[in-house]
Amino acid sequence: MTTATHTISLRKAPAAAKDAIALLRADHEAVNGMFAEYEKTRSDARKKGLVADNCTELRVHAQIEEEIFYPDVNAVLKDKLLVPEATVEHGGVKDLIAQIEGIEPDGEMYDAKVRVLSEYVKHHVKEEQNEMFPKVKESSLDLVELGARMAARKAELLAGNI
Repeated sequence: MTTATHTISLRKAPAAAKDAIALLRADHEAVNGMFAEYEKTRSDARKKGLVADNCTELRVHAQIEEEIFYPDVNAVLKDKLLVPEATVEHGGVKDLIAQIEGIEPDGEMYDAKVRVLSEYVKHHVKEEQNEMFPKVKESSLDLVELGARMAARKAELLAGNI
């Protein structure tokens, strides 16, 4: 699959309203797919394109979680550690993104940083999907309404190409 295909599929607004968890899971799958594709790629130009797309998607994903999802989740969950921990994990991801975007994909350090970013993201996804999402599903949140707000914000951020 090409980078352009990923970009189009990730940036297309959902035709039908997705609930918030479905939207986030779709993002998780897309980003993990790009990391898997990166591992198979030997072309520096291709690596750079995949990483650029993935970094954009990760920034947008983190922003919609921090602006919309996490505040709503924090307000209804009795667990006061999940959201702060997830926010701290986002900080680590953002730091690595900043480091990766400042270098060319021509050496071991680039590959190492992308691999560590992938591991951070996989850890974060596992915790969200196994710990946070089940609690959110049991909560009183309107996940379709929340998903609609998140999808609209995501489209807005991608249109501005943050």
